Amino acid sequence: MTSATTARGSAVRRRVTVRGTVQGVGFRPFVHRLAAELGLAGHVRNGSEGVVAEVEGAPESVAEFCRALTERPPPLADVREVAYETVPALGATGFAIDASKDSGAGGTLIPPDTATCEDCLRELADPADRRHRHPFITCTHCGPRFTISTGLPYDRATTTMAAFPLCPQCATEYADPADRRFHAQPVACHDCGPVLRLTVPGGRPYQGGQALAEARRLLARGAVLAVKGLGGYHLACDAGDERAVTALRERKERGGKPFAVMCADLAVAERLARVSPEEAALLTGRRRPIVLLRREAGTPGLAEEVCPGSPDVGVMLPYTPLHRLLFGLPGDPPGPDVLVMTSGNRSGEPIVTDDAEALERLTGIADAWLWHDRVIEAPCDDSVVRVRADGGGEVVLRRSRGHVPEPVPLPVPVVPALAVGGDLKNALCLGAEGSAWFSPHIGDMGDLATVRAFERAVGRLRALTGIDHVLLAADRHPGYHSARWARRAAAAGGLPVCPVQHHHAHIASVMAEHGVDGGTRVIGVAFDGTGYGDDGAVWGGEVLIAGYDGYRRFARLPYAHLPGGDAGVANPCRMALARLRAAGLPWDPDLPCVAACAPDELRLLQRQLERGTACVATSSMGRLFDAVSSLTGICHRARYEAQAAIELEASAVLAWPERTGAYAFAGGLDPGPVLAAVVADLRSGVPVPVIAARFHRAVAAAVAAVCRSARRETGVVVAALSGGVFANTLLDAECAALLAADGFTVLRHRRVPPGDGGLALGQLVVAAHGDRRHRRQRRQRQGGR
Repeated sequence: MTSATTARGSAVRRRVTVRGTVQGVGFRPFVHRLAAELGLAGHVRNGSEGVVAEVEGAPESVAEFCRALTERPPPLADVREVAYETVPALGATGFAIDASKDSGAGGTLIPPDTATCEDCLRELADPADRRHRHPFITCTHCGPRFTISTGLPYDRATTTMAAFPLCPQCATEYADPADRRFHAQPVACHDCGPVLRLTVPGGRPYQGGQALAEARRLLARGAVLAVKGLGGYHLACDAGDERAVTALRERKERGGKPFAVMCADLAVAERLARVSPEEAALLTGRRRPIVLLRREAGTPGLAEEVCPGSPDVGVMLPYTPLHRLLFGLPGDPPGPDVLVMTSGNRSGEPIVTDDAEALERLTGIADAWLWHDRVIEAPCDDSVVRVRADGGGEVVLRRSRGHVPEPVPLPVPVVPALAVGGDLKNALCLGAEGSAWFSPHIGDMGDLATVRAFERAVGRLRALTGIDHVLLAADRHPGYHSARWARRAAAAGGLPVCPVQHHHAHIASVMAEHGVDGGTRVIGVAFDGTGYGDDGAVWGGEVLIAGYDGYRRFARLPYAHLPGGDAGVANPCRMALARLRAAGLPWDPDLPCVAACAPDELRLLQRQLERGTACVATSSMGRLFDAVSSLTGICHRARYEAQAAIELEASAVLAWPERTGAYAFAGGLDPGPVLAAVVADLRSGVPVPVIAARFHRAVAAAVAAVCRSARRETGVVVAALSGGVFANTLLDAECAALLAADGFTVLRHRRVPPGDGGLALGQLVVAAHGDRRHRRQRRQRQGGR
C-alpha cells in the first residue's frame, strides 16, 4: 500500500482494489453508503480482480474509507486484501456505481449460498408486504449466490436470474442506495420472479400459492415429493409417517442408510435430540448445514426407518423461503413439522438439478414434483457437520452448500494445480499461490453421470477462480475413475500428473488445514476403509512419519485377507472370519459371525482364505471395526458404506459413560489379543455395548502407544489424525484426549472432511510441493553445467 502525500485538508484521490469474497455480498452498496457518509466523490465497480473503487476527498476521510473496508465490511464479505494507490485528483463530485468490467485478473470470489435472513422472513410472513409468501424472497444479505452464478464479475447478467427482467418496483429497489435490495442480483417478486409449480402425474398442474398448498396437503397425506432447492432436488416426506419413510427408502433403494431431516424450527429439533449452544448456532447460522445430533432414546415423532441403527440423527433447519413455506405460516392448515429431506437422486447417482431430468430420473420415487423455473447452474448438496462432544469444536464431514466456494488458506505457496480426489465421496480441489478451492460434494465415481458431474465441476471451478492449472494430482490407485480422468486430461493438455498415496494425502490434508509449514514432520495416524498401498495391498490402519515431501510407514495393522474384495466389504461377517483366522482363533459355531454364514458359505470362505483365492491383503482399521461389529452380532451384512462401524459406535455409546476398561493390542497394532478378549467376553455374557466400548478404548490406547514409540524414535511431537474412521466421534475424542494428556500437539480436522471428501487438499499440497522441489533440482542441475 502507498499513502497519500498531499497536504492535510486538500483533496486526494485513491484507486482501491478489494480482493476476496466481495461480490454478491452487498459490497458496492456498502462502498456507496460509506462514501456518502464520509463526503467522498468517485465511483465503484465490480471486476474480475475484485471490487475497484476510486474515492476523492479530504485525506482523513479517504484514510478512514480504506480502514473501514477491512474493519467493518458487509456481514457476508471475506476481505483478503485491500490495495490502493494515489492517483491525480479530478475535482469530482457525487459517487456512482459503474458498470462491471471483466479484466480477466481473477482476484474475486463468489460467496456461498446463504440462508434466508430475518428481515426477509418477516416480509415473507407479513400479509401487508408485497413479497408475502414469495417463495424466492432474498436481499443483499441472503439467498442464492454460487448455485446461480454463470461467470464473473458477479452481476445479474452473469446469473441464472438474467432470464427474469425486473419489474418497475423491483428495479426501483435495486437502484435505491437506501434500500437493502440495492444491487441485490437475485432480487425478484411475485410479478417478475421465478414461478413455483407442482406437477402431479395424472393430475392437473398447480402454480404459485396453489402449488404450495397442494404440496403441503400431499406431504400430510404421506406422499413423497421431489422439491427443487438451491443446489438441487430433495426428496421429502413426513418424517413421522412410518409408511411414507419406508416407501421412500424402498423406492430409492437406500438400504439402511440414515436419512437427514428438516425441522420447522429449533424447538422442534430439540424434541429429537439434546442441542448444545454450539449445535444450535450451527443449525440457525447462515450456512444451515445438516448437523449430526446424538439422538434421544426413542426419538419421539420420528419414524424408526429414518435412521435405523444410527446413534445420530442428521438435522437441518429451513434455509430457503420455499422450505419455510412448506412448513406453513400462521393460519395455514397443520402439517408435518419434521420432513425427511434427502438428496434428490437414485442411490449412487449425482444430485438432480435439471427439471426435465428430475421428471425422468425421479419417476418411481416421487409422487409429485414441486419445482420452479430458476435454473440451478452449480449442483451443491447439503453440507454435513457435527460438534465434538469433547469440546474440540465443529468438524465438517461433507463440505458443500454454505461452505463452497470459500477458499482454504494454504501454509505453503503452490503452483496452479488441480487435485481430483478419490472415487468415494469425491470432491476436487483447485489451488494456486496461497489458496485452495474445493468443489461441492460430487459423490461416488461409479457411474457415467457422476463422472460427467465431475467434469462440469472442474470447468465451473476454473471459470469462477480464473485458475488455469499446470499440474494435476490424483490417487495412486490405478483403477480409480478419478485417477484415469486425470491421466487422460494430463495427456490431452501436455501436463504432468502426480500420483499421491492415499494415506499420505489424508495426513497432508489435516496438516494443510492447520497451517503446518513445508519443513515440519508429523506422526500421521491414517485410519480408513480402503486405500491403495505401495505394495499393492489395501491399506487403512497406518501410522506414518510424514511431511509434504514424503512419508515412511512406521506401523500398521497386521495384514489379513479381505475375501472377495468389495463382496467382503459388503459382508462384515466374512471380514470377521478372516480376522479370526489371521489371529489363530477358531470358527466356533457359537460365535455370531460364524452363525451368520450358511454352511456352504463357510466352506467356500475357508478354501478362499487357505489358498488366498480372490483375496487381497488389507491392513484397514475400517475393516477391523466391521469385523468386531459382526463378531459381536451387531451387523453381518452391510447395506451401505460404514454401516457396521456406525452401528458398533451406536452400541458403544450406550456403555460409554461406564468405566468399562479396555482391551489391549499386542506389539503396537496387533489385534489378536483384542479379538480373543471379545470372544471371551461374549461367552461370559458381557453386554455387547460394554464390549463395543472396550474395543473403542483399546484402539485409542493403541494409537497413543504407537505414537509414543514414534516420538521416542523420531523426536516428532505432533500427531495428526485423519481418515474416515475418525468420523467416529468416540474414537476421535478418546485418541485426542490420550495424546494430549501425553504431551502431543494433536491435529484434527475442522473445516476439511477427515474422510475422502478432504483427500484432494492433501493431494494438492503434496503434488505442488514435489513439483516445486523438482523444478529447483532441475535449475540446480542446469546451473552446474
